[in-house]
Amino acid sequence: MDLNGQFWRSEGQTFFQRFRHWADILDPLVLFSSTAEIEKSRELLQASRQNITGSLRDKKIKEAWKISLASVHPGTGDIIPIIFRPPAFLPFTAPLVVGTFLSHKGPRPTFIWQLLFHSYISGFNFANGNSTRKETENITTEANGFQFKQLLLTVGAVSYSACVGTLPQYLLTRYKLQGPSAQLIFTKIVPAPLTALLCAFNVMVIRSSEFENGIEVMDSNGKVIGFSQKAGEKAVKETALSRAAMFGTALVIPDIALHFLKRTSVLLRNPLALTSLRSILMVSLVGVMIPVSFSWNPQMGKIHRSELEPDLISTTEETDFFYNRGV
Repeated sequence: MDLNGQFWRSEGQTFFQRFRHWADILDPLVLFSSTAEIEKSRELLQASRQNITGSLRDKKIKEAWKISLASVHPGTGDIIPIIFRPPAFLPFTAPLVVGTFLSHKGPRPTFIWQLLFHSYISGFNFANGNSTRKETENITTEANGFQFKQLLLTVGAVSYSACVGTLPQYLLTRYKLQGPSAQLIFTKIVPAPLTALLCAFNVMVIRSSEFENGIEVMDSNGKVIGFSQKAGEKAVKETALSRAAMFGTALVIPDIALHFLKRTSVLLRNPLALTSLRSILMVSLVGVMIPVSFSWNPQMGKIHRSELEPDLISTTEETDFFYNRGV
């Protein structure tokens, strides 16, 4: 088990424990850590080999954990590309969310922003997912086949999500729906749940290889006992639900809040002030919901032996096993 996996096994038992760590890890300044600093941090953690909870009292080791957890994939031990590391999620998604959900004049700018938004979400989902059985086999033809299939899935998921996300604006423009009821439905009510569903769909498609081919399952000692499709399905579903909750909440609450605030403030009847406040609320809620979403389920998920494939548990008597859920 990778160092980061060991950390989450020890320090990820409760929601508040995970939330406290994610609030620290998501510091955007960690993105400026160089490859040499990341490797040095990992070497320090390897050398210390002390109780993880106790090591967090040491400022130097605590900083090393922060860099490692923010930069290295807990399943593979590889350094994640900088734009897809967890601390980069808010700096990249915040402007994309604001741009995507501004009031556009037509379908074309809406589609472009939707395309950018779902392209980044897809890259993040892929970079923070799990290695599967086929990815770990050293066979060139299968590796090339996997890459081609993953490319098709990514292009398909991004294109479909962008088209469906643009649909409300397209219907407004195509059928010239200018009435207050139509505007309310297609610009305030529909976008939030639609985006939540599309974000969950994006996770399911981009990480579909995890429940098709299986992901690594470990025993209590961190020893890999095999690949499980059941664990892969559980990991993807948990992540998809948390992603839907993140963006659904961040989009629906600002519109509900502004609906009531407009009645009490003359200032908020100004369209410019209303748009600015809506953007600020969305960014703030995305910032709050990211650590909540990442913390909702344990990073190192647990699965009971009764849920696993029979051939995996035939060589052990343990009752609970672990897998990397992904982010």
